[in-house]
Amino acid sequence: MQSVEIAMTVLQALERKAGPASLTQLAAMSGMQPSKIHRYLVSLGRIGFVSQSPSSALYDFGPSMRRLGTEALRRMDEVGLASEYLPGLRDRTGHAVNLAVWGDHGPVVVRWNYGSYALPITVRVGATMPMLTSSIGRVYLAHLPTVLTEPVLREQADTAAQADLSDAEIEALKEEVRMQGFAVTSGGVVPGVSSVAAPVFTTGDSLPLVVALVLPARHATEAAIAQLARELCDTTAAVSAGIGHTSATTAS
Repeated sequence: MQSVEIAMTVLQALERKAGPASLTQLAAMSGMQPSKIHRYLVSLGRIGFVSQSPSSALYDFGPSMRRLGTEALRRMDEVGLASEYLPGLRDRTGHAVNLAVWGDHGPVVVRWNYGSYALPITVRVGATMPMLTSSIGRVYLAHLPTVLTEPVLREQADTAAQADLSDAEIEALKEEVRMQGFAVTSGGVVPGVSSVAAPVFTTGDSLPLVVALVLPARHATEAAIAQLARELCDTTAAVSAGIGHTSATTAS
């Protein structure tokens, strides 16, 4: 078992390098002597987990590792995995939790877990959320490329709330969401209802998911929102890690 753990340490060092690496670099990153790590690289090379370039002598993932990675991604149900975390978040906070994905016309709610508090709300699974007046929409606005969000903003341009925001104000809104890691809205979708949303980052070219807590506006004090945001962001970070994301990136 110890040998397996050491071999995984070598592969993890290669992952952190984010590209081909030399023997010296891998030894430094894994905290092992070059002679020791070389033995593991040879063994990993025999089964195709590592390959060495004949021209540069640098090491990288081999064909077997690439096949494993591709198969792992093929099997992964991101929505299903994220959904497993929703009941726990609801139980810890007492508030309703929903999960959204990006659709053709904006964010679409695909999961809804009711909380302990009655909500005067008509949003249901399958509903498309507004970009600027919902916390979910603001998170997508902050983390998706403008080539995806601009057409949706144009579709929703006839709403009074959007008409009141200039381009500069929208950019400031996006920056605020990126900086704090979550978005908060109150009464933007349904009067008397507040929500806090945060992104779940995925892998490769997959678009992020968004998880939101929904609560009566009377419960949305500054202290309560701060506590809920921490709980929400801890949960979305755990979901992102479970999906395989390693470093959060945002689009401009």
